Amino acid sequence: MKVLAVLLCSVALSGCSLFSKKPQPAPAVPAASAAAAAPVAKPAAKPVAKADGSGFVPPGSSSNVAIDSIVVVVNDDVITRRELNNRIKTVTARMKQQNVQMPPAVDLERQLLERMIVERAQMQLAREMGVRVDDNQLDRAIARIAEAQKATVQDLRNQMEKDGTPFAAFREEIREEIIMQRLREHEVDAKIQISDAEVDSYLAAQKAAAAQQYEINISQIMVRIPDNATAEVIAQRRARAEEVMRQLRTGADFAKTAATYSDASDALQGGAVGWRQPERLPPVFAEALSKLTPGQVTPIIKSVGAFHILKAVDRRSVAEAQAAAVVQQTHARHILIKVTPTMSAADAKRKLAELKERLVNKGATFEELARLFSNDSSAAKGGDIGWLYPGDLTPEFESAMNGLKIGEISDPVETSFGVHLIEVLERKSDDASKERERNMARQALRDQKLEEATESWQREVRDRAFVEFRNEDGTVATAPK
Repeated sequence: MKVLAVLLCSVALSGCSLFSKKPQPAPAVPAASAAAAAPVAKPAAKPVAKADGSGFVPPGSSSNVAIDSIVVVVNDDVITRRELNNRIKTVTARMKQQNVQMPPAVDLERQLLERMIVERAQMQLAREMGVRVDDNQLDRAIARIAEAQKATVQDLRNQMEKDGTPFAAFREEIREEIIMQRLREHEVDAKIQISDAEVDSYLAAQKAAAAQQYEINISQIMVRIPDNATAEVIAQRRARAEEVMRQLRTGADFAKTAATYSDASDALQGGAVGWRQPERLPPVFAEALSKLTPGQVTPIIKSVGAFHILKAVDRRSVAEAQAAAVVQQTHARHILIKVTPTMSAADAKRKLAELKERLVNKGATFEELARLFSNDSSAAKGGDIGWLYPGDLTPEFESAMNGLKIGEISDPVETSFGVHLIEVLERKSDDASKERERNMARQALRDQKLEEATESWQREVRDRAFVEFRNEDGTVATAPK
């Protein structure tokens, strides 16, 4: 159920890996209720628990053979053998799809059972606190999942059912994930506080670490090896790389040689790759570059699909790079028309083209049209969205905005939010904002504390719960180790 795992990750809920250290509940398997353990042979019959708790038998049946059994009692709820087996089956299938090495069966069962216990305890706490997700909220969440996958809800439903997961079960799984997320936000997230002193210490430690790190400005010449190349073709490509190296050793300009011989996309830029930290490079590249001083080139390096010659153009510490960083901020406004069943993207573009013509002809001001036509919350401010940093916006919006001169109005620009008309009001280039730097540090510290706090809270919820393990015959068992 690879698709299911990906979809759940797209709701911004962590815990997608079985053995992740993130203290989140397993997202892949819907927790079936005890009622889901109804007899297969008589689906219309309502299961009832035997008095001794050993299992469920169809009403009126004279047989004492249990068709399901209770594995664990969690407060006033139970986890059945069928539920546990279903969880094991689904997680096992996913691990095989992801080529993850399987743990011993007894360890897998123990970990999944413990996770299910924590889930049940959390869901019970959520019910006690009145945390709910109604069908309308659930529908919107599932619509966002589908949108993130560039699919419709019906496409999502078809995929779920193709993978063997009933869509109703998928819906309830998402509902439970949202409920548990809201519960954690209330019980954990809202209680985390970060002091200014902690931020100061964090930034000081980051700067000290950056002083020890470095990055290299790299250029490359790449001689590509075709797929499924014969030994003869590989020898020919190596000979070409050796000819390049011969020219470089006799004083040829690296950038000119790259433009002439390199098969890389950056060839016409003189092979310029830019600044890279060694840990972000393939190990064989990083090792070769570590031996160079600025201006030197590596020997020929063979990768899976090419021969490479790298040049260390320059070298600097990460701290120097951060100190030199300049961020361009843009003050912009826009008019947004959202795409809906009654307003297609083509219609939205035509409407905005008409509005742009009115602006160009001075038939109205941008503020007036934004207040009248924009579907964004910025409409009340004449479309003004304030000062923006790189990365604050969708790539399509940012690319169009960056291509505008001050006072220039874009053509209609389509993004995942709808279709926009953009105007750049002013720009400024400053050192990276100290306030932004502190906010990022505060968020990093919050994330660190959140993981530890969530683990601690989950242990408390688990410890407060009444948990009783059962044998197959219904008798009380000792907890698995």
